[in-house]
Amino acid sequence: MKEILETIILNLVDNKDQVSINSKEDEKTITLEVTVAEADMGRVIGKQGRVAKAIRTVMKSLAAKEHKRIVIEFMD
Repeated sequence: MKEILETIILNLVDNKDQVSINSKEDEKTITLEVTVAEADMGRVIGKQGRVAKAIRTVMKSLAAKEHKRIVIEFMD
């Protein structure tokens, strides 16, 4: 899961070295905290949050295959 999200995020940002993804996993829930450079935050979130929503949708469909719930948080 983390690797797939990392691939998506790395293709969106300019400062690839400042991307970090922290993963916390419970029994049924996976929480992924995404941190990017401040200049790239707008690209990751998109206009009115459309890119962020699309990323969450793709990741939720992948998590559903494993019968898990996924939460993606974009950190400042």
